Amino acid sequence: MRKATHLADTARARLLSRVESIQPQVPRRDAELPALPTHESRTDFSTLPGYEELRVMRAVGGKFGVASPYFRLHEGRAAAHTQIAGRQALNFSSYDYLGLNGHPEVVAAAQAAIERYGVSASASRHVAGERPVHLSLERVLAEHYGVDDSVVMVSGYSTNVGVIGHLVGAKDLLVLDSLVHNSAVMGGVLSHAARRSFPHNDLDQLDALLTSLRDRFERVLIVVEGLYSMDGDYPDLPRLIELKRRHDAWLMIDEAHALGVLGRRGYGLAEHFGVDGREVDIWMGTLSKTLAGCGGFIAGSGELVDYVKHLVGAFVYSVGMPPVIAVAAETALAIMHREPERVARLRRNGECFQRMAIERGLDTGTGAGTAVCPIVVGDSLVAMMLSQRLLERGINVQPVTHPAVPAKTSRLRFFLSALHDEADIEKAIDTTFDELQRVREELRAAKALA
Repeated sequence: MRKATHLADTARARLLSRVESIQPQVPRRDAELPALPTHESRTDFSTLPGYEELRVMRAVGGKFGVASPYFRLHEGRAAAHTQIAGRQALNFSSYDYLGLNGHPEVVAAAQAAIERYGVSASASRHVAGERPVHLSLERVLAEHYGVDDSVVMVSGYSTNVGVIGHLVGAKDLLVLDSLVHNSAVMGGVLSHAARRSFPHNDLDQLDALLTSLRDRFERVLIVVEGLYSMDGDYPDLPRLIELKRRHDAWLMIDEAHALGVLGRRGYGLAEHFGVDGREVDIWMGTLSKTLAGCGGFIAGSGELVDYVKHLVGAFVYSVGMPPVIAVAAETALAIMHREPERVARLRRNGECFQRMAIERGLDTGTGAGTAVCPIVVGDSLVAMMLSQRLLERGINVQPVTHPAVPAKTSRLRFFLSALHDEADIEKAIDTTFDELQRVREELRAAKALA
């Protein structure tokens, strides 16, 4: 009897142990409990993770007399030149690559659209119905990429998050370039797909990764950018197409910064490499750069676009694109097609900036002499101080610091326009070189005194 009781007690103990192992562990009353936040701090937004880091960064900047370089107030249209705090400045912080924001034809078309449609689409396109301008813009974008169809959405960021988040799922694999935009990464989080990244533009590593993993998943989606917004370089599209075919994967190209910049006529990465647009499964892009509007688009097969329009929440549950934005973007695209000389000027400006920067010994990273031109300075504080010194000398350019870029690769990011001229670029390079030397000398002196 005693033996049977002992066995029963042992079995019960084992069962309890198994139950405890799969349940949340609750500390014993006599155990030391971690300090709970006070009632006040539970609802204090300043206690959120990351806010303390923000305060520290501001304090360090204040110690060196550096104001925040963000949210600078432009008192008019920000083009190749702008006005900040009543002072004129050369502007290298605008995505208006071809100078079409404010073009008379774009403005006139937008004004006419407001007269006819008002400002808002009023509801989602499922609810409020279509406007002819939506369908027209989608048709010309599809023709631009040489594919069946396209769909426009109200946010470029949510286009990536929503579409990637719905195209792949728990049984699939999402493969990202290590420097791809945050929106693609967040789309992967939403999707619950397995996620892997490969070193920036290292397609040998991509090939090796797919070779080892492809057979474990149903679908595979590779996402890269047509032109990388932090580095100004681009991937080898023919090799990517060869890899996606061999590994039976989808290829998605984010053309946000490539449209209007790459290719003889600004048609993007496909034109740059002489590739048929149908070779890429998913073209994604934005209307907020070259096309002087706001929002995103997906272009590809009819089935892909049909899927997005009916099943992707970022489209289904969002208000339709304002008709005025659709009209402005289509007009800008028409001007780009009609005036390839704008693209040629932009390409010359990128090449000129790259050449002058290298001649002065400035670090352009992996930049390829495009409209996106980084000057890598390494330290975040150097980048912040340098941006402020340049503004004081009439040049507006923003710093990009960690974690937006890898540690020790903080930079100034110059966006060029077809409206800049060689004198603008020469002034920017010379002033950057001079101020960078001064900032580094001042920081060395401060460190010596510390």
